[in-house]
Amino acid sequence: MSEGIARFRHIAVEGPIGAGKTTLAHLLARRIGAELMLEQPAENPFLDRFYDDMPGYAFQTQLFFLFQRERQVRGLAQSSMFGQGVVSDFMFAKDAIFAKLTLSDEEYRLYAQMHAPIAAQLREPDLVIWLQARPETLLARLRERGIAMEQQIELDYLERLADAYVEHFDSYGGAPVFAVDAEEFNPIAREADLAGLIDGLGRFSGRRGSLILAGALPAD
Repeated sequence: MSEGIARFRHIAVEGPIGAGKTTLAHLLARRIGAELMLEQPAENPFLDRFYDDMPGYAFQTQLFFLFQRERQVRGLAQSSMFGQGVVSDFMFAKDAIFAKLTLSDEEYRLYAQMHAPIAAQLREPDLVIWLQARPETLLARLRERGIAMEQQIELDYLERLADAYVEHFDSYGGAPVFAVDAEEFNPIAREADLAGLIDGLGRFSGRRGSLILAGALPAD
């Protein structure tokens, strides 16, 4: 792993859908010689139906993701992955962000009773890279990449999701957070953008940092 960021054994890339999480996770893991741990949304049997009928399938969808993400994050402590570091395109805490957004009050109270004891047992990442982009940009990327079930997503949902991430990170204290303007960041087209991020992470100290570069990041 690159020496400057070797102290971050688990780097989680986070942000709303379409921000570029998976793209960056792939590039960063390859560059610094880390293992890659990705979300597996295709395994969720309720996800297609959720996008067609959010109120009707939100609870089932959320519970599946809760236990799936628990298994993935818990598996880090039980594997050899930390021998060379890990980059993931999610953090466990994101589950509650989506749950609060999509569940009814009654469903969320039940969900929270299951989530709390699980979260208390799981380790936070050592660093979170928070990708930020305007909801209009996120929607354009979703339309462009053309995944069928995502075509039901509307701007209002992305606006609420982006706001939910802001609210979460305003009070989040689990790990240092490094914000990246995903409107102006293109590590695929410009090698200097990825190199600049890695250099910035290597010099980053404290709890909050940020990076602003020129370009545009393709959707993950």
